[in-house]
Amino acid sequence: MQRGQFSSRWAFVLAASGSAVGLGNIWGFPTNAAENGGAAFLLAYLLLAFLLAYPALMAELIIGRHAQANMVTALEGLSPTALAKRVGRATGIAGVVTASAILCFYSIIAGWMIAYLLQPVAIMAAQADVAEWLTTFSLPRNVLFTGLFLLLTGAVIAAGVANGIEKWSRRLMPSLFVLLLLLIGYVLVQPGAEEGLRHYLVPDFSQLGDPQLLVSALGQAFFSMSLGVGTMLIYGSYISREENLPRLGVLVTLTDTSVAFLAGLLVLPAMFVAKQIGVEIYADGNNLIAGPDLIFQVLPALFEQMGAAGLWVAASFFLLMSIAALTSSISMLEVPVAFVTERFNVARHPATLVTIALLFVVAIIIAANFEVLFGWVVSLSTETAQPLLGMMLCLYAGWLFQRDKLLAEIKSGNPHAQYQLFWRIWPFYIRFICPALIILMLADEWLN
Repeated sequence: MQRGQFSSRWAFVLAASGSAVGLGNIWGFPTNAAENGGAAFLLAYLLLAFLLAYPALMAELIIGRHAQANMVTALEGLSPTALAKRVGRATGIAGVVTASAILCFYSIIAGWMIAYLLQPVAIMAAQADVAEWLTTFSLPRNVLFTGLFLLLTGAVIAAGVANGIEKWSRRLMPSLFVLLLLLIGYVLVQPGAEEGLRHYLVPDFSQLGDPQLLVSALGQAFFSMSLGVGTMLIYGSYISREENLPRLGVLVTLTDTSVAFLAGLLVLPAMFVAKQIGVEIYADGNNLIAGPDLIFQVLPALFEQMGAAGLWVAASFFLLMSIAALTSSISMLEVPVAFVTERFNVARHPATLVTIALLFVVAIIIAANFEVLFGWVVSLSTETAQPLLGMMLCLYAGWLFQRDKLLAEIKSGNPHAQYQLFWRIWPFYIRFICPALIILMLADEWLN
């Protein structure tokens, strides 16, 4: 079966950046920054994005382009012994399952974004009952919009690499940047924004010695790059051998960190603008409200206080959130679809349809048992499985990928790689530093 391929360097950068730029970036990073030192957290995050996330990203891209296959086949191919093959197969399958689990809960949240996007439209159409239904938590609403979001994601994936992933990444990512910049411009001229800017941009350097801040920044740097579940590995398998992989990795890392920085520039000032008009922005003590409560309580309250203009701002904001959700979900769905098409020789359209149907069933089960299952699935997949899988990919790239073959893959598109700083540092980094940092991150999670 012929494999797809990105048509250009920028097509890959937009697609890979879209994978990395998701709802976690738009609300996760700003609230993490708010709760962990503001500007000090931002500084630590930017540093660790290149010290940890970039090397781990390169491991996935190099394995993917070398193997030209899904995560399971790729890790099996790197394995020199029967035991290593079994471990590689298990790791790859765990990556497919984890990506699928993430997409199940992610599609529920993304469905809420679409519902909140339609709410201002319903208000403008004088449909108050519809507007209330759209923003009220209920199983019918969750099922409807979860299904709609999965269908949107499936439609992109079913079209393939060039006509689906690449085509829509080229459209969605520039739209995301434009909307983000317009919203930032609007929020920064509102009363109270200056206080949010100070919190976000003026660092207290003494906080950089706080271990909790550093571990939180480490976690954000790792998770914001969509690492560990094979999304970047499978995207790497669609890169031309003429492309310079270390340069592509830098471009993706820069794009991802730029969007995270811009998201903070929007959300932090917006929270303090909300505070200015009487909206409660602190959950307990000095901790700012984070996660879904921020997106679905604090910011809607702010938009409501803006009057007629608030409807347009709300629609623009939730359109931004929906685009961010879709760019990430595309890459997550590609992981199980690529596995099914390549391992079982199934055509892309039926593979996508079957995968979407299975994910929808699991998502409905989670939605129907929300209080019990949602937090558990989020914690298991993102806090435990994802970093463990990321560590395994680093170990495979560092210890099982033969050094001469590793260099040959990097030299493809970068003939002088062995004389450059990347080759002198990265192999050591991926063998020792990245696994150690990931273990540190996991230890902090488990002990606290």
